[in-house]
Amino acid sequence: MPTNAHGYPNLAFSHRRGFTLVELLVVIAIIGVLVALLLPAVQQAREAARRMQCSNHMKQMILATHNYHDTFNAFPVSWQADSQWSAQARLLPYLEQSNIETHIQYDIPYGEYGSEGAYANILGTGTSLAGTRVGIFMCPSEINDRERDGTENGQADYYPLNYAVNMGTWMVFNGTQGGNGAFTPARNTRMADFIDGTSNTMAFGEVKAYTRYDRDQSTFSSSDVNPLPGLDTVTNYIQGAVTIGTRTSGHTEWVDGLVHQAGMTAFFPPNTDFLIEGQRIPADFTNNRERNGGLDSSPTVAAITARSFHPGVVNVSFMDGSVTRVSDTVDLLVYRGLATRNGREISGRGDL
Repeated sequence: MPTNAHGYPNLAFSHRRGFTLVELLVVIAIIGVLVALLLPAVQQAREAARRMQCSNHMKQMILATHNYHDTFNAFPVSWQADSQWSAQARLLPYLEQSNIETHIQYDIPYGEYGSEGAYANILGTGTSLAGTRVGIFMCPSEINDRERDGTENGQADYYPLNYAVNMGTWMVFNGTQGGNGAFTPARNTRMADFIDGTSNTMAFGEVKAYTRYDRDQSTFSSSDVNPLPGLDTVTNYIQGAVTIGTRTSGHTEWVDGLVHQAGMTAFFPPNTDFLIEGQRIPADFTNNRERNGGLDSSPTVAAITARSFHPGVVNVSFMDGSVTRVSDTVDLLVYRGLATRNGREISGRGDL
């Protein structure tokens, strides 16, 4: 080693030994292990934040529903025959979305507000009103947060939603009367209708956008309303009727009040999937849509299941303004009881 004038080593010329290849590989391996350990924790933290934001969206929606009731002394209908607008659309002014709602004429069918309708460019934005994304209707965990081109003209006709109104357990509409949920077609519910109590009646539940669904093909009739058919009966029907090629447009139109678009029922537990062509996938079913004929003998019954991308749970709001999580393993009788406004069930939220 070179020395200076005094005979001491010249440190300016000293060299440190670098990492060997083995040492470098060990360091890389340790870093990889640490990343593998930390990544799930980071993902869980992100999902917890998304679930909290989702819960906040539902809180705002149920508070908007109460403000609607304060204004009209009734809750919005889920669907009406004249124009078929959803309850969610009617809540827009109470969700700070008046800039959209002010352009809606509820005596005009919502289809006229799609990309090829008479009111296609009523917003003046180049995107149809029906195809406009309403952020508060979307869960941040939804993987299909995208418009739907229903007319295949390259433009947005509709946009999905993740928060569906509770329309009861099974029977939705018989042409004159709605089901036992918080919201019904053709008739507004009021506070006085909630015999079970608002704290024991679900208001909104999460649903997944672009869900496969079967419609208008089953033989379920008025005799299948009370008592309810068995789980196996409806499961077998869905697994026989739905295929991989079945339409995937369920819950893709926030403007449409039909149950398979803006509603949910509690026939199945949350996050129920079905074995279809060897795959476990979400699927829904409506036997005879609300807008069809023959509802007196074949009323609208539906298995439109609450689902989410939050592992093991769905967020649910109640008519008293609260929001909670419901597990996939919830007792089905308790869950169905919370879907009714007037079932006089003994069990309630304390049994969740």
